[in-house]
Amino acid sequence: MVNYTLKALIIIIVLFFMTLEAPACAAGAAGRKEEDFPNVNSKKWTTRFDCYFRKYTKRYFGAGFEWRWFKAQAIAESNLKADAKSWVNAKGIMQLMPKTFHEIKKKNPSFVDINEPRWNIAAGIYYNQQLYKKWKAKRPFKDKISFTFASYNAGFRNIVKAQKVSKKHGLNENLWNNIKSVAPKVRGWRHKETLGYVDKITTMME
Repeated sequence: MVNYTLKALIIIIVLFFMTLEAPACAAGAAGRKEEDFPNVNSKKWTTRFDCYFRKYTKRYFGAGFEWRWFKAQAIAESNLKADAKSWVNAKGIMQLMPKTFHEIKKKNPSFVDINEPRWNIAAGIYYNQQLYKKWKAKRPFKDKISFTFASYNAGFRNIVKAQKVSKKHGLNENLWNNIKSVAPKVRGWRHKETLGYVDKITTMME
């Protein structure tokens, strides 16, 4: 009888402390973005690949372009892990699909191996440049870079669909905040993932 009473008492105590811990866990989850994605210059992030981000940003975007945008993107993609691999088989620091890398390599034969950090970064920045050039309409830089990263994540066509919905609602389809506001109404787009992705990058660059 004593043993049963003791066990019951232990269970009650454990449940009590679990309920006390629950709000703290919820608060931690709510603050996850800021905690997991500090500023791009944080010591949390390795500088090992910075030379590649600098080199290929200069090559494809020009000397005056801030290369840290693409480092921040790589952090959002893979936490700068060279061996990262997603459930859909996206690979490397920039999380490129093998098919995409293959297409990029046709125009850039020197990009030898998707698994090699240098070429993965080079290909990712080159792909960003191709997307960046597609967004030709006049818009502020931060909007243009947000459109670029969104199309990198979700595909160019999904963001074009979002533009059409934005325009249908009487909004300027070239501003990112308007795309965000209509995102839930765009069919076939996993908008929460994309919006979170762009937010992570812009937060790290603030």
